[in-house]
Amino acid sequence: MSTTTFRRRVLAGAGALSLALTGGVVGLAGSAQAATKTTPVAMNCVAPAPQPGANGNQDFTITLPDGAKAGQSVPITIDPGETPVIPMFTIDTVNTIKAKLFVGGVAQTVTSPAVPSHQEANKKADPPAFSGNITIPDGTEGTTVQITIDQVITDADLGGTVYTTTCTPGPRPSGSVGSVAVEALPKDPITTKVTPNSGKAGTAVVATGANFPAGAVTCSALLGGAATGDTGTGTADASGVATCNITVTKKADAIKIDGSIAPAKAFVFLEDQAGVKNPVDVEVLPGPLALGPKDGQPAVSFGSVTINGKAQSVVGMFNAATVQDFRGGTLGWDVTATRTPFLNQTTGHSMAKAQIGIQPTCTVTNADSPSTCSAGTPGAITDTPMKVASQAAGGDELTGGEFAVGGAGMIQLPPFMFADTYQSVVTFSIA
Repeated sequence: MSTTTFRRRVLAGAGALSLALTGGVVGLAGSAQAATKTTPVAMNCVAPAPQPGANGNQDFTITLPDGAKAGQSVPITIDPGETPVIPMFTIDTVNTIKAKLFVGGVAQTVTSPAVPSHQEANKKADPPAFSGNITIPDGTEGTTVQITIDQVITDADLGGTVYTTTCTPGPRPSGSVGSVAVEALPKDPITTKVTPNSGKAGTAVVATGANFPAGAVTCSALLGGAATGDTGTGTADASGVATCNITVTKKADAIKIDGSIAPAKAFVFLEDQAGVKNPVDVEVLPGPLALGPKDGQPAVSFGSVTINGKAQSVVGMFNAATVQDFRGGTLGWDVTATRTPFLNQTTGHSMAKAQIGIQPTCTVTNADSPSTCSAGTPGAITDTPMKVASQAAGGDELTGGEFAVGGAGMIQLPPFMFADTYQSVVTFSIA
């Protein structure tokens, strides 16, 4: 079952998530000064039999540098605090903890050394703090990278036999348990515009730029990447905005302010030709900004779950929606997601406490697209629009292209509910 919502200049593709609750047994398959933050995280823990699992808050204390560079490996210290699990037995083991994290949306695992552990019966397990490294993702310059917990796995070695306890946040991943401010790269000087961008020999052109050191600048005309000999002069103000005047006297196909890192701006040189002139006009009309398929997506099945008195999680994959931006301009766009409650409209049963999360993805599907796109931050989908993907506005540059938006999904289920088949409709909209 699916639905599609149309708004003016907005096409929303919706996919239905279906989940059946049954009575049968089903096996279910996430160098700066240091800053420390303690965050309570609701954890659902599954322990090896006969030890029962447990649910409850766990106070994670995370120590991170308060600043870093994109691509840099930085230290992290994790103090898990007391877990919700209360051991039934007094026992000595050798424990290894694997903390699965999302660092700016990128999955990474920090593993503790194997440490001897003495655990008293009927007392909460209190694992020791441990340290490791995480890598700040590339492309995060000038942002603050959030760290979230996706899962914590403890392997307890007892005489060569390993017993595993798995604790998962609800919803998964958790909210931010720490953050790192990523340094902005120094901005390279660029030529931003030439006015006019065409003309005959003798045309006076003004080239503008950004990020230049204050003071005098020069500019050059180019043909096939080589200087033609036409040059000009100008100045850059205290904010780095440069203005340079140049007169084009020879054939040229580009103009740049000297020192620019990015490619020069195109210039069309107009030459007089002998003969009868026959002007040819062509009008290029803007196309749509559309999100499809227009008839919606097929239902996404997250399988079956057996009620067992504990909160459970199931995972699936949202079908990729297509984005087509054929507007031929410099505008950007945002794709957002909302959802309806989980219910069965025939029986009237609902799951008010069930949650849906998404780890969004966005990929370019047409290599000629002038733009790239960015995936949103993983989180819960609610009735409030959540940004799952976007394309930035281009300023003076052309934007647009073809893209696919989707991502991994997870449903968090409450411990008890009516055994029934439930459905929620997740709607993706673009504007």
